[in-house]
Amino acid sequence: MSRLAPLSEEPINEDTDDQEYRTASSNGSKKLSQKTWRNWVKTHFSLLFNKKSDDLRILLSVLGCPLSPVSLHPKQPNSSQVSSSAQYIIQHFTAATGCRKLDGTMKSTYVTGRVTMGMVDDQLGSAGGAATGVPHKGCFVMWQMVPNKWLIELVVGGHKVVAGSNGSVAWRHTPWLKAHAAKGGVRPLRRAFEGLDPLAVSDMFSLAQYMGEKRIMAVDCFVLKLSADQTDLVDRSDNTAETIKHVMFGYFSQKSGLLVYLEDSYLTRIQCPGAHPMYWETTMFTKIEDYRSVEGVMIAHSGRSSTIITRFGDNLKAGPAITRMEEAWTIDDLAFNVPGLSGDCFIPPEEVQRDYPQESMGWRSPLHG
Repeated sequence: MSRLAPLSEEPINEDTDDQEYRTASSNGSKKLSQKTWRNWVKTHFSLLFNKKSDDLRILLSVLGCPLSPVSLHPKQPNSSQVSSSAQYIIQHFTAATGCRKLDGTMKSTYVTGRVTMGMVDDQLGSAGGAATGVPHKGCFVMWQMVPNKWLIELVVGGHKVVAGSNGSVAWRHTPWLKAHAAKGGVRPLRRAFEGLDPLAVSDMFSLAQYMGEKRIMAVDCFVLKLSADQTDLVDRSDNTAETIKHVMFGYFSQKSGLLVYLEDSYLTRIQCPGAHPMYWETTMFTKIEDYRSVEGVMIAHSGRSSTIITRFGDNLKAGPAITRMEEAWTIDDLAFNVPGLSGDCFIPPEEVQRDYPQESMGWRSPLHG
């Protein structure tokens, strides 16, 4: 069977256009037809910028389970590429969190938490828009296993989104798109870097680029930058959707050494045959707070994310179109080395297994196993 169509990190309609999308995927085409892509883009835009659209589906598609820009174990750069400043910052962070005591002993992690999501009114283009509609509340459960295995189940407003990685392929399942594999290499969940996995934060940002100092939220911080390299960006692109950049900035408190703020942004160029190119830029800002000790390791237990999606292109005479959304999250429980958790819990759904025949065992969720 041919590869699945690439995973979209943005919303898509569930009705006729979604049916065309799934039909094209099931027929094994590597790209959607011109008509399908035209309808997909039309629906894609109308969902985000039509006030009557399904806000919850948009929120879950964008905020539910985004991925980090780089793999958890990236290629080791030359020593000249890693600054001593970055090494010092990460040493300060590992000392502040105490996460190095987990190195070599931590095999798995279990996290439960609650979320509240909502759209933000931004008619005037201000950064302080007011929340619109009824906030959507829900909960999530996340499992991780060394190396590169993770699974998250998020339920909000009666809708469930599941995403996972078996160490070889990352995938996502939604009620409106079913199961789809992600293009490119396996990347960890962004949610894990929101103070929930300090060991992964340490490993990733130890190879980051030092960007200087910045005061944010009245806290003096050191800033480190992670960027997807050109090879990774090409792997995530095809002839209709091109990922131009994906970067993440980590803000580490100069006083406490803890990670207090995350910012990441990715830019995608979409062009249907015979149409003007359009660009999507998604930027997410996350405040990380309420660090508490769990088995001697400092873990963040709450935070708030704000996301801005900007659509622009030559054919938008009125200027860029902007959508804003927010998420608040709270951690209820976290434990290391979960008894009984095995690699079988991270096997992808059947649709993804057919695309990757080496994964021949049946998929089951730890919630329903």
